[in-house]
Amino acid sequence: MAWYEGLEETRLLVASTDPSATGGDMGRLLQLRHPKTGDSTCYLLVDGGLLELNWFKQSYGSWFMGDYICEADGGLYAATSVDPVFILLPMFDEARMKNGNDPGKFRQLDEIIYLQEYPGYRYLSTIAEKSMGIVCDCKEIGSTKFFRLNDSKVSAWMFCKVQQLKETLVKLDKNFAARSQKEILADVVMIMGEYLADNPWCKLLCNNLRLDLVEAVPTSDMKIDLPDASIPSSFNPTVQEQTPGSDKRVTRNGKQQQSKKVKVETNSHSIKDMFSRATRSRK
Repeated sequence: MAWYEGLEETRLLVASTDPSATGGDMGRLLQLRHPKTGDSTCYLLVDGGLLELNWFKQSYGSWFMGDYICEADGGLYAATSVDPVFILLPMFDEARMKNGNDPGKFRQLDEIIYLQEYPGYRYLSTIAEKSMGIVCDCKEIGSTKFFRLNDSKVSAWMFCKVQQLKETLVKLDKNFAARSQKEILADVVMIMGEYLADNPWCKLLCNNLRLDLVEAVPTSDMKIDLPDASIPSSFNPTVQEQTPGSDKRVTRNGKQQQSKKVKVETNSHSIKDMFSRATRSRK
């Protein structure tokens, strides 16, 4: 099925919810700015929730779908929930036009999220009104609502995110239980830093936590490889891919790294051979 304009192939999408099971909207693909880099990135709007769309690629692969095998190129889409505050924070920061100690101006929501190059933001007006109140000062004049980002509220929101992520990491990975609180905190800040601008938000977060990332984390561990949020072919061809006969792989930053050699099993057999032997044994 073609679920995006210009894409003729069948693609596998793994998501936390299935809108078709409840009769909900199948979703809308949106091209938005990545909150960290500003690059064009694909998101999925489903039933009033925003999902980040990641693409994982291997050289070869097929998928078992019910009683059938779906031949594929090894590509897999994963849609995971993302807090819309991360996505909208840069726009609200720019819109207030803050200058020095001046807290900035109140602006209407339609003015804040309007970008001519990214018309997809207009579909986020309802989400923005519900979610951005936690980090903004709000005023109502008649039936019109105005927003202005508040640094103190952003700091409180980031602190809550840090605490939630710390608890989640310890539950998901037992190895974190053996690490120091400073090391865990550094990992959490680095993960959040994938969605926050270095200045002012990452810097403000580290200052509030009294955390020095250079001191807390060895230089070799400073880079975290997270799933690529870019999309292939007609979306955005910046993805890690392994090619036959090559022992190198290209990472997101464009550098080549030596990959591990694959161990070859000399006594392995194909699935066809296994079924053939089982058939002969019944005779």
